[in-house]
Amino acid sequence: MTNDHAFRVIVADTTRTARAVVEAQRVSGATARRLAELVTATVLIRETMAPTYRVQGIVKGAGGRGSLVGDAFPDGGTRGLAQVAAGTEFELGPGALMQVMRSLPNGSVQQGIVDVDQQGFGESLMKYLQESEQVVSCAALGVRFAEGGSDDAGSIVAAGGYVVQLLPEAERGLFAVMTARLEDFPSIHDFLGRDGFGAKLLLDEIAYAMPHTTLGESAVRFACRCSEASLLGAIASLGRSEIESLVEQGDSIEVQCDYCHADYTIAPERLRSLLLAS
Repeated sequence: MTNDHAFRVIVADTTRTARAVVEAQRVSGATARRLAELVTATVLIRETMAPTYRVQGIVKGAGGRGSLVGDAFPDGGTRGLAQVAAGTEFELGPGALMQVMRSLPNGSVQQGIVDVDQQGFGESLMKYLQESEQVVSCAALGVRFAEGGSDDAGSIVAAGGYVVQLLPEAERGLFAVMTARLEDFPSIHDFLGRDGFGAKLLLDEIAYAMPHTTLGESAVRFACRCSEASLLGAIASLGRSEIESLVEQGDSIEVQCDYCHADYTIAPERLRSLLLAS
């Protein structure tokens, strides 16, 4: 936060997280780029508005074709999901929408929906914060891939972004000054291409010559929430007759997690235990 309490700056280096999400989803090209951007946007929204609650960002592609999900948890664990038809790439364009779901202290979920333009999620992130949270903000995010010819060609080498918030006690004129400053600010892709890219580099550049105080740091990493216990919990939510039918078939149930592709095999005995009185 700037020492005059005019601005709050949230910066994120999501390189390793975005890379792991993309690798887990086995996507490349435009789909990989958009998924990494959405994961970064979801992390920034959580850190900005709800650091102690889960935040999901869901984007429907142009014409409703394909969808992406970013899922960020309070402990920093983050995962993503890409659902696109085989042989196609996820596309933004007319009709693309971003839905943000944020947990509230009373256990309910707040939802906001904004349009997504062809340029990506930076503008959509600002629009969401303005329309759904009534927070005036500037934001940018980006992803850089290794160039062709290297052993890591096509893999993510840098990903991150920032949000600059106008605080309630600040004068609107100050935001105009900050907006003008960020308009002349180098593209975030310039920073992604620098050696030693990280959150501190972004913060030092954004808050250059502005006295400020670092209020906190938090880790972000790829982590899936799947487990055999959660799978059994989902099966237990079925009606008793449906579970009995599965037991009678006598076959194991094989399930693969959509987020991390972990395989689970539920034996008939485990299903039978769901029918016993607790």
